[in-house]
Amino acid sequence: MRLLRQTVFIARKDLAVELRTKESLNAAGAFAISILLLFSFAFDPSPEVTHEISGGLLWLVFVFAGALVFNRGFARELPNECLDALLASPLSASGLALGKALANFALLLFIEVISLAIFGVFFNVNWWRRPAELTGIFLLATWGVSVVGAIFGALTVNLRLRELMLPVIVYPLLIPLLIAAIELTNAALLNLPLTGDLWLWMKVLLVFDVVFTALTIALAETILVN
Repeated sequence: MRLLRQTVFIARKDLAVELRTKESLNAAGAFAISILLLFSFAFDPSPEVTHEISGGLLWLVFVFAGALVFNRGFARELPNECLDALLASPLSASGLALGKALANFALLLFIEVISLAIFGVFFNVNWWRRPAELTGIFLLATWGVSVVGAIFGALTVNLRLRELMLPVIVYPLLIPLLIAAIELTNAALLNLPLTGDLWLWMKVLLVFDVVFTALTIALAETILVN
């Protein structure tokens, strides 16, 4: 319960700062919209092909836009030694890391919803036909991206080239999650029920989230304090 309160406290703080400055939202939102717009002009596939590539296109946009979000998570605490002050406070390191992940999660979901609506207009895709399944996919996959981005954002926060190193480290780890998210998103956009092998991909998302959330809780103290 204490960990949950600390997580929510850090997330609320980060979201309040972001809503005031809009650094990550403006950068990631502009990037996502620009890429979707460019792809809509770059090729004009048939409706069948569009639905088959929709999941891949969307999640590539989301994960690259996400790098702009979680790059700022811990970096914004460096001026005036704010990170040292947070670590010296009664907050636990795991609460701090999970709070950053929760803030990333909320920001990414907002960007994804806006991008999905724009994607539907640009590519003429009816993405709302299976809202429950699509919501579950987005929640699970986005949490996985957020928690991985948060823990490795903490790991690279003091590196001079953190903006370059963070994506290089994070993207290979996200490959299983992205494959599962792409397969499930394609099925949802094609109005297919999530049965049979598709449930296996849902389990991949769930296991990925549980494993990396547990690793974040277990390793946050070592990464941030030691």
